[in-house]
Amino acid sequence: MTTQEIHQKLLEIVKVYLPQDVTESSIKPESHLMQDLGINSAHLVDIVLDVEDTFDIMLDENDMQQMQRVEDATIVIHNKL
Repeated sequence: MTTQEIHQKLLEIVKVYLPQDVTESSIKPESHLMQDLGINSAHLVDIVLDVEDTFDIMLDENDMQQMQRVEDATIVIHNKL
């Protein structure tokens, strides 16, 4: 799976958890999930679970701490595959 394919699937997951005042077009590789996109900590857990299911991977605590920005999450997923 290419980095672009990973990124696209990740966007599909993240957009579900965006607050109503944040548009899908706001999601950029450099976007911080909490600070820029307004995703709360409960939804971050949901995103991690969805990522694990979608990509058939297991993320540990260290992986989750590294997933601060969209780009970071893409890299973590890519490395797990």
